[in-house]
Amino acid sequence: MDLAEEIKIICIKRKVTMSELAEKTGQSQPNLANKMKRNDFKTSELEKIAEALNSHLDIKFVDNATNQPII
Repeated sequence: MDLAEEIKIICIKRKVTMSELAEKTGQSQPNLANKMKRNDFKTSELEKIAEALNSHLDIKFVDNATNQPII
């Protein structure tokens, strides 16, 4: 699952529309929609999205062979 799909699922669970998410993250709805289509986010943008969705961002390196976090 890619980041855009995860964001959509969290929005559904939190009952937040894409327009509301765009507003909460300080960007236009078309700009957010384009990022979602491209699945192209900066870490700082993901942190804002997490905050807007009352959560936090947790980035990990995962071993491809075992699918387990390396550290």
